[in-house]
Amino acid sequence: MKSKLSLWLMLLALSITVGCNSSKKEVQKVNENRPNVILIMTDDQGYGDLGRHGNNIIKTPNLDRLYDESIRFTDFHVSPFCTPTRSALMTGRYPERNGAYRTSSGRTMLHTDEQTIADVFAYEGYTTGMVGKWHLGDNAPHRPQDHGFQDVVWHKSGGVGQASDYWGNDYFDDTYERNGIDEKFEGYCTDVWFRESMSFVQENKDKPFFLYLATNAPHGPYLVGEEWSDPYKETVTWRNGAAFYGMISNFDHNLGLLRKRLEELNLTENTILIFMTDNGTSAGGEFKGLDSEPMAGYNAGMRGKKSSVYDGGHRVPFFIHWPKKGIEGGRDIGELAAHIDVLPTLSELCGITIPNSHQPDGISLASLLTEEGKSLEREPIFVQFNGGAGNTDEIGPFLNSAVLSKEWRLINGNILYNIKKDPSQSTDVASENPEIVTSLRKMYNPWWESVAGRLQPVRIDVGNPVENPTILCSQDWYLPEGNPPWNFTAIKKLPQVTGPWMLDVKRAGRYRITLRQFPKEANIVVDAISAKIAIGGQIKESVVNKGSKGVIFELELPAGPTELVTYLYNEKGQVGGAYFTEVEALK
Repeated sequence: MKSKLSLWLMLLALSITVGCNSSKKEVQKVNENRPNVILIMTDDQGYGDLGRHGNNIIKTPNLDRLYDESIRFTDFHVSPFCTPTRSALMTGRYPERNGAYRTSSGRTMLHTDEQTIADVFAYEGYTTGMVGKWHLGDNAPHRPQDHGFQDVVWHKSGGVGQASDYWGNDYFDDTYERNGIDEKFEGYCTDVWFRESMSFVQENKDKPFFLYLATNAPHGPYLVGEEWSDPYKETVTWRNGAAFYGMISNFDHNLGLLRKRLEELNLTENTILIFMTDNGTSAGGEFKGLDSEPMAGYNAGMRGKKSSVYDGGHRVPFFIHWPKKGIEGGRDIGELAAHIDVLPTLSELCGITIPNSHQPDGISLASLLTEEGKSLEREPIFVQFNGGAGNTDEIGPFLNSAVLSKEWRLINGNILYNIKKDPSQSTDVASENPEIVTSLRKMYNPWWESVAGRLQPVRIDVGNPVENPTILCSQDWYLPEGNPPWNFTAIKKLPQVTGPWMLDVKRAGRYRITLRQFPKEANIVVDAISAKIAIGGQIKESVVNKGSKGVIFELELPAGPTELVTYLYNEKGQVGGAYFTEVEALK
């Protein structure tokens, strides 16, 4: 009896083990069959800044090849500038809803209840990587590694060399952050991003991966090796044009290297490769203001550039290539589409479920990709420019806005263009079509009501064990209008302005707060005679010792939301803020 029972238990255990192994293999097989995803986005490259879109000056053979081999959305829209596009792309939700709707002034970070595309893919077993420009927050809990990306190489701030980026970075041989640790890299920034991307692909070639490759090029400052800019110096004569085109040519070269590497690794067939850009052109022509057609250069017949709510500010390329599922072959799709659609589309293509707790504003475009001739009914897409450098407009309904439908563009709530008949948006037809204006306004109003309550401050953690000390930069001062000092051109002038950082003290205790005018790495003496801080209902003052490179305060802080304001006074009694401030929780 005992021997029979033992034998039965052994057989039962064996059957369970075999069953578990079989189930594990089936899951693994499903995972292995899922496509890889490489999402590439350049910075400030407009719709007209590549050869296949009709630009007869710029040379982009690899982008042209990808164009020829991809399905292209020809009416694809993003936000008019950097951060809002990135936040919408990451969440599938409008920037006004997700919290990151400006490029500085403490409005670049996602609300902590938001989930990103990396969160969704990582939860489903994908290895997630991010390389290049993030621009959705430099501090916890807003860094890419805090938002679902497992392997990260990135630069801080909105551009290489801007205020919160590593001191001394200038596009060549820079220091970037790899998974929380600063690391020195050799070479030009775009070359580094692609080199790291190919390394990520190599390391993860045997399992499904999601890679977000966001270059800072061709964003200013317009720096690139002369071998890339020289070919354009005679033909591209507007300001910064030759370097801008050279940066795109360098990107194009690197795109060719990446595609070659995918082919060598036999990954091309089952990799979804996407190319897009984050807004209209910044230097692909000479413009009169933000909303004009170019006086020189090429803008694919559109009016407006980066930061404009006219189509030239937000209509961008979108190419998608996935040979295994027949998403290839050079077909155009003219349906209205946007950055908010990317997460729902990729989720459907990859068989990934979006959690019920996350409600994208976008729709899946998968059926358009897999069923030729398919069309979709959708609500209009809403574009809004909610403040930036030099902008003093209050945030409100219809201010600096565009309502986009398949046929119409409603600008600022009262200017109407028939985009099919008038793609350059030169003739306002609002008076002839009052019913269209009324209809689009009625669609806009509930959207605005749904997002307005989310236009609230997003806080930076201090005392968070994943980042201690927290290094704050004046780019994140929460000012009522305009931009705070966000670059060293401004900071070197020691502007007489200060503002609050919106903080969340994660644990009560003693904190050390160090005030500086430049990053610690700069090793520069503080140019002030006295200092003051206000935080947590406390005000502390101190004399600034001669030769001091940092003014230190120590105090007890309660846990919870608070604001920190810093003051540095010079001999004339003028006051500015500490543009760089370290907040460290002491043990």
